[in-house]
Amino acid sequence: TMGKRKSIDGDASSLATSIITIIISSKNGKSMELKELRTAVLTASNLLSDGADVDKASKKLFKQAVKILETDEKVSLNADGIVKLSKSERAKSKSADKEEEPKNEKKKQKKEKKRKKESKIEPELDGDDDDDNEEKEQMSEEESVDSDEEKNTTTNDEDSQNDDNIDTTEDDNNNTANDDPKDKNKPCKGNPQGVTRLFLGNLPFAVSEPTLSTHLKDCVTHIKWITDKETGKFYGSAFVEVDNSKNAAKCLQKINGTQLMGRPIKINFAPVRAGEETDWPPRSRVITGGKMANAGGQAGGAGIKAMSVKPEGCCKLFIGNLSYEIDDEGITKFFMGVEAEVKSVRWLHHKDSGDFKGCGYVDFWKTEACEKAAALNGKTLIGRPIRIDWTD
Repeated sequence: TMGKRKSIDGDASSLATSIITIIISSKNGKSMELKELRTAVLTASNLLSDGADVDKASKKLFKQAVKILETDEKVSLNADGIVKLSKSERAKSKSADKEEEPKNEKKKQKKEKKRKKESKIEPELDGDDDDDNEEKEQMSEEESVDSDEEKNTTTNDEDSQNDDNIDTTEDDNNNTANDDPKDKNKPCKGNPQGVTRLFLGNLPFAVSEPTLSTHLKDCVTHIKWITDKETGKFYGSAFVEVDNSKNAAKCLQKINGTQLMGRPIKINFAPVRAGEETDWPPRSRVITGGKMANAGGQAGGAGIKAMSVKPEGCCKLFIGNLSYEIDDEGITKFFMGVEAEVKSVRWLHHKDSGDFKGCGYVDFWKTEACEKAAALNGKTLIGRPIRIDWTD
């Protein structure tokens, strides 16, 4: 009984850490509605599948985690069901942010001091040799200090214009620094826990590993598509590992809520729980959560054959498993539901009988429209789940 109690307390404590991280990464960074917070925390902690109902055990565990935080005066729960972060916890987050601010001001002061020093130096006709040598040694020391500081700070002065942004120059320096595994999970602005695993939800069924990696600015090192264990059905969600904590923060700050193939994706921190260290990150770059392995790193459709890898600039789709009642007007309206304007349609028929094969090809005006249309893979059209694939 004591062992079981310790396990429950440990899980609740792990969940409590996740609660603080997710509130900090919310829109206002201060508070969240209780049910919304519970869904986000349980999903990120792998205790809830995307779209599934919360079970009693998970509700109880979440409730214990909130009570732990209330006892520690880290959060408060009001009568309206709003979980609010305490001032002390918000102050800790801001303190972590300040530690990441660049030391450009100090660098400028050193440069100005050096410039003034050099402007005052003039040849002295009757100066003492010892004084000259001492002055030269001081200059040499200052130049050495300035050189060392310049090596350890970003040379682009534009960085100081907006300390609140995570820009490209800063990211490049951090990627180099984070080659050291010790620096990968370093706490940073917007990510005080140094989390590098993210949960992604509301993904399009046609999403692929290259498409997702490009959308996340090529910072992804591993992907796990979440699928049904028995059927292999893709749930439209995934866990991803990114290369460092700063890029994880950037994904939440700049990419969360953006459109991917016509759908606004959801991103949350998903800290690795106790006991998962040996399983995450996975050995392979791309894995699936069920028995069905998806070829080409493709997430696949709703329990049907996975799509192939998208050709570059593709504007044409193969469509199959169609009702024999389908026509040009019906397929055009179907794709216009996701604002994918059809250019032309070509149906396939048997050579001998002339009967409709239940499949065909659709051309679109733009590759962006083609991507939106591909997101309908597996959706029902006239009572049948349509099968969609890329084609040249």
